[in-house]
Amino acid sequence: MLAQERNLLSAVTADRLRELGGAADLRMQTQPASIASLGPDGRGEITLDMQNAASGFAERAVQVVLPLDLNTIDAMPAASGDGEWECLTTALYFEARGETVAGQVAVAEVILNRVDHPRYPNTICGVVGQGSHRMNACQFSFMCDGSPEVMSERGAYERVGKVARVMIDGRPRMLTAGATHYHATHVNPGWARRLVRTVWIDDHKFYRFPNG
Repeated sequence: MLAQERNLLSAVTADRLRELGGAADLRMQTQPASIASLGPDGRGEITLDMQNAASGFAERAVQVVLPLDLNTIDAMPAASGDGEWECLTTALYFEARGETVAGQVAVAEVILNRVDHPRYPNTICGVVGQGSHRMNACQFSFMCDGSPEVMSERGAYERVGKVARVMIDGRPRMLTAGATHYHATHVNPGWARRLVRTVWIDDHKFYRFPNG
């Protein structure tokens, strides 16, 4: 068992983590919460929670996570859902439709991480719409930039809808190490200096609070 854990540890690379969400320009800044390696069948991913591993209970933390890429997304049936799904799909469309699958998954992780965080609303729609009544001062700019929310790119909408579906359904959040914030790489907001940067994926940098 110890030898298997050691092999898992030695196999961790940014490339392997990248495959969990699709190809992307991914630059790790801190140790991620979990590590990944090819499963014994060569088809899936084994994730190992390090805290449990250190306590000798690694076998309870092993789960199979299949890589998510454009081919996989396109092969999925059309997604649908309730208002929470629609809110996440809309946010991914306006915030990340031009990103790789990994970039879209990362943005979804931030939104879902906020739902779980006590500082934010406890619903997806609440998180996405927070501050939308203030012009250019909301949490997600498309909600308060004064432009109509028209989703005219049908293919992009269908893809992000599938990403939203798998994330709501419980896909492990492994790409952003608990991030609750992100910003485009071409800007340098003051709030970023107060947070811990966890990862850089595509055109976004991701952050979490210093104390979780």
